Amino acid sequence: MPTLRLGDDAPDFTAETTEGTLGFHDWKGDSWAVLFSHPKDYTPVCTTELGRVAGLKPEFDKRGVKVIGISVDSSDSHEGWAQDIEDVTGNKLNFPLIADPEKQVADLYDMIQPNASDTMTVRSVFVIDPKNKLRLSLTYPASTGRNFDEILRVIDSLQLNDEYKVATPADWKDGDDVIIGGAVSDEEAKEKFPKGWTAKKPYLRVTPQPNK
Repeated sequence: MPTLRLGDDAPDFTAETTEGTLGFHDWKGDSWAVLFSHPKDYTPVCTTELGRVAGLKPEFDKRGVKVIGISVDSSDSHEGWAQDIEDVTGNKLNFPLIADPEKQVADLYDMIQPNASDTMTVRSVFVIDPKNKLRLSLTYPASTGRNFDEILRVIDSLQLNDEYKVATPADWKDGDDVIIGGAVSDEEAKEKFPKGWTAKKPYLRVTPQPNK
C-alpha cells in the first residue's frame, strides 16, 4: 500500500470502538478530525497521551475537531485501559478508541513500520479536514510522547489558511502576525487585510492575524 501523502483522501473504514461500531467518514461528517495511533494498550507513554487528549477535548471542540484514537488491541482491553487512563491522569476517556486487532486501519494508514515492529502501530497523527483530505501527518518514535499543543497549533494555522489564505511563520502561535499568501496580489490584500501589512521582502508580507 503506497504511503498517504498530504492532500490525499483519507481512507474510510468501519471499525469497533469503545463507543460501538463506527464508519469513519459518517462519524466524522463535515468536521475536522484527528486520528492518532498507539502501539498497544497498557503502554506507559500512551496512557499519558490519551489522558492529555481527554483533558484537551474542550480545545478540540472549540475548533470543530473530532478526535479518535486507535490501538491494535481489542475493545475489551480498551475498556480496562480506560480506567488506568483515568487513574493516572484524572481524565476520563471522552472520545472513541478503535480496536484494530486485524490491523485493517493500521494498514490503510500505513501505521506499521516493520523496522520497529511487524505488529505494533507506530505513534502516528493524522489531521483530516472537512472534505476528508489529509492535511497533516506526523510519526513519533515509540519512546516519545506527542506534543498535543503543537497539533492544536497546526490546526489553528490550517484553519486560518483555509479562511484567509495566509501562512504562519516559524514558531507562530495563535494571535501572532501571519504571512499573506503569495497568490494574493497587493490589490486583493488591501481588501482582505484592512489592517495593512509590512513588506519585509517583496515576497514576505506580514499582517496582523485577521480574525483577532
